[in-house]
Amino acid sequence: MPRLSLYRPEKGNDFRFLDKTINEQFQVGGTDIFVHKYLGPVNPAAGESSPSVPTNTNPIPELGIQDLVFLENRDRHYDSDVYQLRGIYTMQDIDFNLSQFGLFLQNDNIMINFHLSSTVNDLGRKIMPGDVFELPHLKDEYALDEATVALKRFYVVTDVSRAASGFSQTWYPHLLRAKCQPLVDSQEFKEILDAPSGDGNKTLRDVMSTYQQSIDINKAILAQAELDVPLSGYDTSKLFTVPIDPATGLVDFVDVSEDFKIDSTMVDATSVLHTPEKKLYVGYLTEDGTPPNGAPFDSGISFPSSPAQGMFYLRIDYFPNRLFRYDGRRWIKFEDNVRMTLNNLGTEDTTPPGNFVGKSIRLNQKGTFINNTNTATINGQIVAEKQALSKVLKPKADN
Repeated sequence: MPRLSLYRPEKGNDFRFLDKTINEQFQVGGTDIFVHKYLGPVNPAAGESSPSVPTNTNPIPELGIQDLVFLENRDRHYDSDVYQLRGIYTMQDIDFNLSQFGLFLQNDNIMINFHLSSTVNDLGRKIMPGDVFELPHLKDEYALDEATVALKRFYVVTDVSRAASGFSQTWYPHLLRAKCQPLVDSQEFKEILDAPSGDGNKTLRDVMSTYQQSIDINKAILAQAELDVPLSGYDTSKLFTVPIDPATGLVDFVDVSEDFKIDSTMVDATSVLHTPEKKLYVGYLTEDGTPPNGAPFDSGISFPSSPAQGMFYLRIDYFPNRLFRYDGRRWIKFEDNVRMTLNNLGTEDTTPPGNFVGKSIRLNQKGTFINNTNTATINGQIVAEKQALSKVLKPKADN
């Protein structure tokens, strides 16, 4: 009597019977899943920021890699035809996790099971990372904004394996298990998001993407931050500085006789004080190039010819601008304007037709060196002032 065994070296009738039965379960209890088939990466042409590829043509195979340095496929091409499969997955609630680093989504990844052989017959291959699934049963017809179409739900495949529950008594697999995460508005899915949404001339990106909302929120946060903290460092302009006579240690009044010195207990609103000889509130980034106690001052590229004792003058030809005080004989450095704006705007942004006209720019050696976009003319040739050493020292032919 032959030995009984469900396992066979080849896939026999038992496997085919079980496979048809499992496929029938997907047809009865599964949900429709529209598949945007990934065809492979596409390199953009010269002068293009994103590739424009004719339909059903692709120079790089689907298993190829566009960027071998970062191992990325940033520009992806998808089939214009949409394939319909049946899948089964477990519904789960998506919870928000408010942690110390921000608001995060939990349980937003889903695991979808597919029938292996029917998937290969319909797609022409197995499901692979990069394929995009559209779940029609998750459409939302009740949008909170002005959208008049049902909002679709897209997922991108990140990993594919054979499900452990998909092995039958014959020890052969019948199921594929795809790990999927929500699709986001990024360069990889440009072809899909540029498709029409059915709401007038709007694309899927216009009604689904939160990219522009995130940009607007970020700009509002930056604008509020510039109002709250316009300059780096600490503001000491609101702190009053009492000038002290270095010889006596008492308050330094104007026209005080030699035989009459007063202390701080005799200071009132009618008192006329000298300007302080030095900055008393010192610390990290406290110098702002303005005199203490709101004293008046002038500015320019050269000192005035007849200054008065205690006069302040800001030299704007110094970088950063430098504030001087006249002690009766010479101009003594008082402080430098080291408190700068916290933005990275350049002159091309703050001059017409820039988007930030009227805003101040950061003026320091580091900022102008890193963000240097100026050009210079050398021997009749226009060259950039900021160049990499590899380009500056590159050998060139004499002829």
